[in-house]
Amino acid sequence: MTKRFSKFTQSTFIAMLSAVVLFTVPALAETPEEKGRAIAVEMDRRDLGWNDSVTKLTMVLSNAQGETSTRELRLESLEVSEKGSGDKSLTIFDRPRDVEGTAFLSHTKISEADDQWLYLPALKRVKRISSANKSGPFMGSEFAYEDLLSQEVEKYAYKWLRDEPCGENECFVFERYPLYENSGYTRQIVWTDKAEYRPMKIEFYDRKESLLKTLVYNDYNQYLNQYWRGLSLVMENHQTGKGTILTFEPYQFQVGLNEKDFTSNRLKRAR
Repeated sequence: MTKRFSKFTQSTFIAMLSAVVLFTVPALAETPEEKGRAIAVEMDRRDLGWNDSVTKLTMVLSNAQGETSTRELRLESLEVSEKGSGDKSLTIFDRPRDVEGTAFLSHTKISEADDQWLYLPALKRVKRISSANKSGPFMGSEFAYEDLLSQEVEKYAYKWLRDEPCGENECFVFERYPLYENSGYTRQIVWTDKAEYRPMKIEFYDRKESLLKTLVYNDYNQYLNQYWRGLSLVMENHQTGKGTILTFEPYQFQVGLNEKDFTSNRLKRAR
C-alpha cells in the first residue's frame, strides 16, 4: 500500500511540475512585441459588445497665445463586428453658426484604406477625405483625421516597453507603429492602466521621429457595468503650442442606431 501511494505521489508531482513548466515557459519566453500586442488585444476585448452610442461634446481650441474658441458637437458611434472592418462614427457640428451643420463620417477599415467624408453646408457638397490627407488637422483642431478612426488592433504593430506608475494607477507602457499608409506618425507611446486596460495617455511622434502631440484621458465613467469612456480628452501640440480639449456629456448606449445611420447620403440631412 505504501509503495503504491509513493508511486502515485511521485507521478502526480511530476505531472504537476510539468504543467507548471508548460504554463510558465511561454510567459517567460514572451517577447516585448508579443506582450505589447497582448495588451492591445485585451484592451479591445474589454470594449466589445457596446453596439452603439451617442453623446454631446464641447471642443475648445486654443492657440499659442492662449486665445480660445468653442464649438458644440454631437457624436454617434456604431460598433462593427464584420471581419476586415472597424467601427463607424458620425460627428455633427451644432455651434457656432459658421460651422453649424458641418458633418463628418468615418468608416474604419483594417486592411484597406479607411473611408471618411466631410459635409460642408456652405458649399452644399460632400467631400471625400483622401487617404493621403488623413494626417491633416480636423476642423482646425489638434486632432488629425486619423485620430478619429477607431483604434483597431490589426492597424498597428506593437512593442511593450515597461510598467510604471501613472497618476494613481499602475500602467503598461507600450509602443504601437501604424501599419497603414500615409499615417502622420512613425509611432505612438501608450500608457494603459493595468486594472481596467483604459488608455491614460498617448504620445504621438511625427515622421521625423520628434514628439508632436500628447493626448491625456481624464474623468473616466463606466457604462453598462463594463465600458469605460473618458469624459475629458486633452490634446497638446508640442511643436506649435496649440491645444484642443474635448469635454463629453455622459454617453447613452444601445439607443438603436444601425448601418443606415452611417451612410454618406445622411451627411446632408444630419441635423
